[in-house]
This record gives sequence, structure tokens and C-alpha cells, in this order.
Amino acid sequence: LWTRRRVVRQRFVICEDEKTLAKEYKSEIDKVMMNHDFESKMYYFDRYDNKFYNFVKKNNDFKVYILDIKTECGSGLDAARMIREEYDDWNSVIIIVTAYNEYKYDALSKRLMILDFINKMDNYRKYLNDCITKSIKTYDNKPNKLRYTYKNIIYNVQFKSIVYITKEPDSKKCLIYTNENRVLPYSGTIVQLYKELDDRFIKTSRSTIINKDFISLYDCKENKIEFETGQIITDISRSNRKRVMEHVRNN
Repeated sequence: LWTRRRVVRQRFVICEDEKTLAKEYKSEIDKVMMNHDFESKMYYFDRYDNKFYNFVKKNNDFKVYILDIKTECGSGLDAARMIREEYDDWNSVIIIVTAYNEYKYDALSKRLMILDFINKMDNYRKYLNDCITKSIKTYDNKPNKLRYTYKNIIYNVQFKSIVYITKEPDSKKCLIYTNENRVLPYSGTIVQLYKELDDRFIKTSRSTIINKDFISLYDCKENKIEFETGQIITDISRSNRKRVMEHVRNN
């Protein structure tokens, strides 16, 4: 039985082999986050190994990566390429911290959408603070509403009010269940709808999407999710059970 502890809105991933510097990065993150009212979580790695890449692969939420250009095991540029190209994550923010400026032009030529290169030898605290602030704005500017038209009616549904979504059997229509006990129709496939949502939503099966923020508990034995609103779903496919557990743990 897993219960939800808190809602994490911003995830920071630091890969830096100098522990002193990593602590200073964390300190700058804390300074910025003091001005925001949502939770953040930090993950620390000291090398680009299987542990790092397994984390990147299984956690597809929006993240801010602060990557050392070079560690004893692996390169920050190779990690950035994997994040973008192998794992197809073009939404997360990547910041490179380096003492080797010559790598900057190499990375730009690869078009990896790096937010900035920060020189460890040049007032890096200020530049890192600026980058983290920009990263928060990037997240804040992401769409937070589902806008669509159904039978000549225009709907504007806040993501934060959607509890879960199901596909109507034998139909190309979906039903959106909100925290106000409203059930809204959506004309389109659940695959199309999923693309319109942000990273607080996950699929529990081919026919159901849930909002992680509303999870109250996940009963592994009975394979059911209970939401804070009292609503319950049991449509969790075998292939998605582990993924659901990981998300509940992380949140």
C-alpha cells in the first residue's frame, strides 16, 4: 500500500563529481525555490553510469539537468545527447557547467538545445541562479489548460482540476472526470488527448489516464488507485503497475 506524501512540481538533477560544488549548486537551487510555493526535489549523481541513465530513462517528467562537462565516468555532452535523442526528451532544461570553454562550440554544433554553459571559474553562482530562474519560468509558461470544442461548445479545463480520463468503450470519445464531480466529453482518441496534457498525467492502461497529484493511495494487492476526491479506478494494466508504484513513491 503506497500513500502519496507530497506533490513535486520541479525536479533538479545534478551530475557533478566534486561534492563541494554539488552542495553549492543545491544551495543556489534552494535560494531560487524559496520564492515559489511548489515543491522541488533534487537528485545527485557523481558520474554518468548505468544508475544515472536508468534514472533518466524511467523518469519522463520535466526536469532541470545541471551537468558537469566531464567526470571520471562519462561526458556531460554525451549525457545531453542521450537525454535529447535516445530518450526523446526535448522539454527538460539542460545546463552545462564546465571549466573547458572549448566544448561549448562542440555542443552548439550538435543542436542539443542547451540553455547555457556556465564557466566554473567565472562567477558561476550568479549565472547558475539566473539559469535556474529561467528554468522555472519555462515550466510556468507551459500550458495549464485543456482547450477544445465539442458539439459547438468550447471547453477550457484546468489540468489541476482533472482527476482522471477514460476512453468510452467502442468509441473515439473520452470522458474527463474532474474534482468537481463533473464528467466532460472529449471527441478524440485517448492517444490524442494524452499529447495535450503535461507531465502530471500518466497512463495506467490503454484506456485510462490519471493525474498523479490526486493520488491518495495505491493498493498493490487489490490493484486500485484511490484519489483524494474519493473516486477510485482499477484499470491498471500489468505492464503499468510498476510505473504507477514508482510515481507514487517519487511524489
